[in-house]
Amino acid sequence: MTRSSRPPAEGPVGFVLSGGGSIGAVQVGMLQALYERGIAPDVLYGASVGATNGAFLASRPATSDTADELARVWSGLRTRDVFPVSPLTGLLGLLGLRDHVVSPRRLRRLLEAWLQFETLEQTATPLHVVATDLLRGEELRLSTGNALSAVLASAALPGVFPPVRRGGRVLVDGGVTNNTPLCHAVDAGVRRIYVLPTGYACSLEDAPRGAVGVATQSLSVLVQQRLVLDIQRVPEEVELVVLPPLCPLDVSPVDFSRGAEMIERSRRQSGEFLDGLAPDGRHEVPDIMRRAGHHHHAR
Repeated sequence: MTRSSRPPAEGPVGFVLSGGGSIGAVQVGMLQALYERGIAPDVLYGASVGATNGAFLASRPATSDTADELARVWSGLRTRDVFPVSPLTGLLGLLGLRDHVVSPRRLRRLLEAWLQFETLEQTATPLHVVATDLLRGEELRLSTGNALSAVLASAALPGVFPPVRRGGRVLVDGGVTNNTPLCHAVDAGVRRIYVLPTGYACSLEDAPRGAVGVATQSLSVLVQQRLVLDIQRVPEEVELVVLPPLCPLDVSPVDFSRGAEMIERSRRQSGEFLDGLAPDGRHEVPDIMRRAGHHHHAR
């Protein structure tokens, strides 16, 4: 039985999914809570891991069964399934003989299993993913053409995975320029938008180990501040719901061993948040996202 916390939307409903490495598991719990309440997307926007989750959703029915299937996949993932360690590849990358330190083969294999379409035009639910032109420094929204190359480009963490050559451009992770492509949904005229942020590991006791861990954690902290600013710029006529990321959270963005735990925590938290929404609210932003933009001074 589904529940609805808000009246049916007038016009299309958009889901915007942030990047965030292994913390993308929290989006799965958010999706379970949304679908359980009969809230489904008419269009999807994603960057990095948000693009990979969006790709899974885009060719499947917008139902609780789909969210539960994605939860089972995430619960079985381990770091080696996405970031396989190869001393030779890492050494060649550090010596400047390769443009990456992690092979994309396993990520490609994972996405090939997730994608049920060859081109972005074939998706049952329209999917737009964001990538970054490495040479021009431009943010690109990819909405047509080969789906696998588009999602790989959006998730190509610079220096970790190799850039993706697509349409004469050299593309890397969309999180570099826009980790939460909220503005694309607004510009397209979507008037009810649900943002599924990953947040970041806000309670680590020690710095992540390894170059990949430090790079992903640093990027997560950086892009969180961009999202806070983007939320503040959303026009009042847009109905905006930002689901709460998990905090405290002590999971590194490259640690995939705690997916099931993050999914369940996020499902419960998101359900409580959605059930508490005001029926006529315009901008619903959790307190943790409002606090994220405040400055703190060391003593």
